[in-house]
Amino acid sequence: MIFIRNLFVYFSYYVILKISKNDYKKVVNMNLKEQLKADLKDAMRAKDIVKRDSIRSINTMIKQIEVDERKDMSDEEVIALIQKGVKTRTESISQYKSAGRDDLVEKEQAEIDIFSVYLPKQLSDEELEAIIKSIIEETGASSMKDMGKIMPLAKSKIGGSADGKRINEMVKRCL
Repeated sequence: MIFIRNLFVYFSYYVILKISKNDYKKVVNMNLKEQLKADLKDAMRAKDIVKRDSIRSINTMIKQIEVDERKDMSDEEVIALIQKGVKTRTESISQYKSAGRDDLVEKEQAEIDIFSVYLPKQLSDEELEAIIKSIIEETGASSMKDMGKIMPLAKSKIGGSADGKRINEMVKRCL
């Protein structure tokens, strides 16, 4: 029944509004794992090897956690996993640059570009500073000793919209 309803919704968006299949994905809320599967199929059809391999590595990370911990991952957990993948690839890029391996730097950067598509929009420094200052006012923090109170609140409020390192640096700057 759900399949028929989704098919009807897709058909009506496609016929009435004349939008493409990719735009339809944006209209209908898909969870992140479903979007990854659909994009993997599109990459395979388009023979986009870099995108295909990048999405496969994300799916591998997800599947490994799901099998090890015997749980179904939420979108927030998948985003955290993708951020971890971006962080490891960024570290790899710095190592490859010091070794003079420009070919591997380009490969890792291409993967980071694809990973970033699935991450939420990153906050600007001004937006991040405003959120951190509001948290500092809420907690009444006044010195670096209060950083332990601020960081958990900041990470929960900001979520995947900023890297933990950026949050940490902004808290230090605001205190």
